Amino acid sequence: MKLAMKMVAVSALMAVAGVSYAQKGETVKIAHIDPFTGPFANVGQNQLKSWQFVAERLNGAKNPAGVKFEIVGFDNKGLPQDSLNALKAAIDQGFRYVTQGNGSGAAAAIIDAVNKHNERNPGKEVVYINYAAVDPALTNERCSFWHFRLDADTTMKMEALTSYMKDEPAVKNVYLINQNYAHGQQVARYFKEGIARKRPDVKIVGDELHPLGQVKDFAPYVAKIKAAGADTIVTGNWGTDMTLLIKALNEAGMKMPLYAYYAGVSGTPTALAQGKDMNVSQVAISHSNFTGELRDLRNEFKKKFNDDFYTFQTYLGISMLSQGMANAKSTDPVKVAAAMEGMRFKGISGEAQMRKSDHQLQQHLYISKWTKATAKDPYSEENTGYNFAVVKQMDPYVSSTPTSCQMTRP
Repeated sequence: MKLAMKMVAVSALMAVAGVSYAQKGETVKIAHIDPFTGPFANVGQNQLKSWQFVAERLNGAKNPAGVKFEIVGFDNKGLPQDSLNALKAAIDQGFRYVTQGNGSGAAAAIIDAVNKHNERNPGKEVVYINYAAVDPALTNERCSFWHFRLDADTTMKMEALTSYMKDEPAVKNVYLINQNYAHGQQVARYFKEGIARKRPDVKIVGDELHPLGQVKDFAPYVAKIKAAGADTIVTGNWGTDMTLLIKALNEAGMKMPLYAYYAGVSGTPTALAQGKDMNVSQVAISHSNFTGELRDLRNEFKKKFNDDFYTFQTYLGISMLSQGMANAKSTDPVKVAAAMEGMRFKGISGEAQMRKSDHQLQQHLYISKWTKATAKDPYSEENTGYNFAVVKQMDPYVSSTPTSCQMTRP
């Protein structure tokens, strides 16, 4: 009898141990859907390397779940339809986790497709990790239990940016220039709303929307900015559209303050350095000069690829997933998604929290300024001798905007 009881007790302990470490040693495959060809290929390729680099660095015993992450790229050319084709291919190949970031149109298409797939295929659910598509609608009217956003959305970034700009007396006449799609339209909209509340004296002297990824020469747009009498530029441009805008400003000799979302993305730092003393500030969840583990990560990435690691959301993604899997004691997407709701985990600037109500990550934001590298802030973006040094850190509550999400859960 005693022997039987001991055997039952041992079996129970082994069962608990088995559950606790059920996911340890598993390989978790993540499909990375983004543009690897076309006008934004340089950004997509950098970010694929970033995902793969972080996954390799934090694999196995180096993450709380003890799992191995494998990241595989699927080219969507930056287009919603190609994103759907890539998603279908990934699901057909057995991927249960997908990530995407470049383009809110592609993000919206992926959310809808994942929702439909999960509803029709119980037991084969897919979780979508959005690391950079910042359309506020994605965590408001289009929110989904299966979607988690790691970057701050447009309203959050603009709340932080306008809170900073309201104390800049030189800002009087602002020219808005943005890409003509959801993100660019919203940058313009939320800037106008935010600055009207905080600095009603500021005038909008131009509100330009240009085709996404199609403009080869921004000189005509720069001429409009000059003719409008602007003293400040605000833009959400990214990729080649940002790089070519900076190039045109340099060629016109225009040094007015420019406030941006994505001035540190591939190609743009080099363009900035080609103009002398460019006055550019950026709002983002990161900056150039992290210390400790993140500085080591950036330095290792540059040594390996001779390229900059700037998409810190990839670090957040692996950290969040591994913590969620550890908490869920499983790699099953349904269990992991439930575990990640409301979860606090190791972020890039302290503790981050995945807000349960809408799956929007809450974290610090930074205003940083393009400046020469120093002993204090030593990183060299694209080997230019310059970087984005922090001028203001904002706590999560400063930019934590409300949500209208009505989450439907399985």
